[in-house]
Amino acid sequence: MYQSPLMSLPGITPEEYSYLQQATTGLNEQQMRAFLMIYSGKRKNPSDMLLFCLLGLFIVPGLQRFIINQIGMGILYLFTIGLCFIGSIVDLVNHKQLAAEYNQKMAFESLQMIRLSEMR
Repeated sequence: MYQSPLMSLPGITPEEYSYLQQATTGLNEQQMRAFLMIYSGKRKNPSDMLLFCLLGLFIVPGLQRFIINQIGMGILYLFTIGLCFIGSIVDLVNHKQLAAEYNQKMAFESLQMIRLSEMR
């Protein structure tokens, strides 16, 4: 039975799988390998995001925001102690959504890189 190469991504959720399947429609095998190589290096596993949120709550406020390239929010969390812990707790509850939004951005960037390399 055929198993999609997308299933090799650790901690992939059904929503992420569905999104990636739609986004990579039309890519040939070589492009798909290149996409997976780029995307797997950039994506954040939801369970890793949970760990970053816990560290952001107890040790370094805003760490989770720095990890997902939201530098301004990370600095704000850092100087306000996670918006008085409320923002850090909200991020802890919504860690899967934070990871999913970041991963969608990274999938889009990875696809753009693949398409740009084709134009050359």
